[in-house]
Amino acid sequence: MNPLTSITIYLTLLSGTLLTLLSSHWVLAWAGLEMSMLAMIPILMNKANPRSTEAASKYFLVQATASMMLMMSAIINFMKTGQWLMTNSLTPMASLMLTVALSMKMGLAPFHLWVPEVTQGTPLTSGLILLTWQKIAPISIMTQTIHSINMSLLMSMALLSIIMGGWGGLNQTQLRKIMAYSSISHMGWMMAIIPFNPALTMFNLLIYIIMTISMFMVLNMNKSTTALSLSSTWNKFPLLMPITLALLMSLGGLPPLTGFAPKWMTIKELVANNNIIVPTVMAMLALLNLYFYMRIIYSTSLTLFPSSNNNKIKWQLEYKKSTLLIPTLTILSTLLLPLTPTLYILY
Repeated sequence: MNPLTSITIYLTLLSGTLLTLLSSHWVLAWAGLEMSMLAMIPILMNKANPRSTEAASKYFLVQATASMMLMMSAIINFMKTGQWLMTNSLTPMASLMLTVALSMKMGLAPFHLWVPEVTQGTPLTSGLILLTWQKIAPISIMTQTIHSINMSLLMSMALLSIIMGGWGGLNQTQLRKIMAYSSISHMGWMMAIIPFNPALTMFNLLIYIIMTISMFMVLNMNKSTTALSLSSTWNKFPLLMPITLALLMSLGGLPPLTGFAPKWMTIKELVANNNIIVPTVMAMLALLNLYFYMRIIYSTSLTLFPSSNNNKIKWQLEYKKSTLLIPTLTILSTLLLPLTPTLYILY
């Protein structure tokens, strides 16, 4: 991609998200979402091939439908109340349409089927942006309008997302699809707690983004897109084996790693609000995600696959790319649990 074109596209993506974050008017928030969507399409098609074209088409159709429903929700609310402010209460029909639209934007179940397909058809960097940055704007709108959202519907979609995020990833060998199903599951955890503590949802999102960036950087470093290709990591980058192990366990939410903090705080907050069954079910369903993470850990770190002598000395070759961010992000993704009480007070 031309450097000037690339700068323009990424500035549009950044501006669209910031416009949505800083606006309290429905039209401005909608315009920010549209800017982000239109900037994301060339990013998905960075390496033009039939797979990326198909992925970009699916992304456009789903996001355009969600944007149409969001604007229709705002128009219905304006006709009933005469207000365009996002902080005002929504009518029941507008609230329902808004919930569906934001669920499609974020990839919540049952509107999640586009997420693994689009992620699988794009390069690793594009998939990273799709699964992290593109979640910020819809979650910010959800946070501002949470007082008008149907709680029963949102909680049902959150539980279904956790189920589908775990169930869908069980038979996957493609790492991008596994990360997509992981994203669906994490979105479910975020939406389950947002009615009770929106600040905790933003904390959950921050930890998820840090862990996902770390994992994608590791995958991008050794150009792995399948579990089989990741199994040869010990030949090329021996130090990446323990890093991959720690990151996957943190994504699964195992203590004493960073990924345990948002799950721990979410369950604590739900129990404090007299919800016992929901966090119990969520904790049990998290084992599904942990299972397919452990499959990758087993093939990457716990076994040594047979290989030729030429492969065994690949680690001695000099690696030209910069890896400065990987140690920093790995520390943030694995060692922040002792700071949880401080972060809880801040949020």
